[in-house]
Amino acid sequence: MNKTKILLALLAAASLSTAHAANPNDAQIAAIVVAANTVDIDAGKLAESKTKNKEVRAFAQRMVTDHSAVNQQAVALVTKLHVTPEENDTSKSLTQGGVAARDKLKGLSGAAFDKAYVDNEVSYHQAVLDAIDKTLIPSASNAELKALLTKVRPAIAAHLEHAKHMQAQMK
Repeated sequence: MNKTKILLALLAAASLSTAHAANPNDAQIAAIVVAANTVDIDAGKLAESKTKNKEVRAFAQRMVTDHSAVNQQAVALVTKLHVTPEENDTSKSLTQGGVAARDKLKGLSGAAFDKAYVDNEVSYHQAVLDAIDKTLIPSASNAELKALLTKVRPAIAAHLEHAKHMQAQMK
């Protein structure tokens, strides 16, 4: 495992590790969902602008589209429920981890960028999936919020499998 892969894996894991430490309330879950999606939207936009690899570009575009749609659904739901997303240690950590990962990716190019981006996507989507399963769904008290998390879970799992497939092809 190279240094870049280790760093990105640690960033992704650290970003979501605090989600497992406490049971966030619905307002905090909303902030975590928005932060998690925003991190991947920003990484996808960076990849769209940097990669020359057609498959990586298509994947990045899918990340931007899918995660933007989830954020729109989350914002619509919290607006309907009159819930204001509440920043918390997990949402802040996600945002900071996303900035650090993007800064690292910005310094790479070509195949090194593509590999690091895909490695990051594998680690990140696994961490998000773990947080959804172990913390966010079990902690959500509002039925509609829990339903939204349950609804988007298969897409996150599909993103993870797609990223793993790309990762295997790059080795």
